[in-house]
Amino acid sequence: MTTLEMEKGFQEIWKLFAETDRKLKETDDKIEKLIGRWSLFVEGLVVPAAKRLFRERGIEIKHLSQHVDVSRDGQEGMEIDILGVNGEYAVLIEAKSTLGVHDVDEHIERLKKFKTFFPEYSDRKAIGAVAGIVIRKGADKYAYKKGLFVIAQSGDTVTILNDMHFKPKEW
Repeated sequence: MTTLEMEKGFQEIWKLFAETDRKLKETDDKIEKLIGRWSLFVEGLVVPAAKRLFRERGIEIKHLSQHVDVSRDGQEGMEIDILGVNGEYAVLIEAKSTLGVHDVDEHIERLKKFKTFFPEYSDRKAIGAVAGIVIRKGADKYAYKKGLFVIAQSGDTVTILNDMHFKPKEW
């Protein structure tokens, strides 16, 4: 095999690598788009039921917003999937197609920073909820122990899994 033939072979291999990279990026983009649609689907189940679910727990939500996004003073921002507010509470709901322990931890960090990013709610008790169509093993119990409401699919709607004696943690 001559040097020229070897060089040509290497060029062909690099072209194949480049094509593979391009196809992987396309696949990643498609997966991200699909995940985004699933998240919207989960939110679509939770939003119509949220006022009723929390009213049943003694929390009358007056205003409900989706995709609440803010950044302060050039810092990294914060996005809340669903925010329910009344004169006493700010309820932050994170909606996932598949809910895991890591998602619970991320939401707790969001709750800790909430009043920094949303000073207009500094007089409210911030409480949290996580929602999932699929809930990974143990994630529901973990969220419960951390003081979060757990919202799961139940038939054609959603329900809060926590018992009626549950007291949410306040941030």
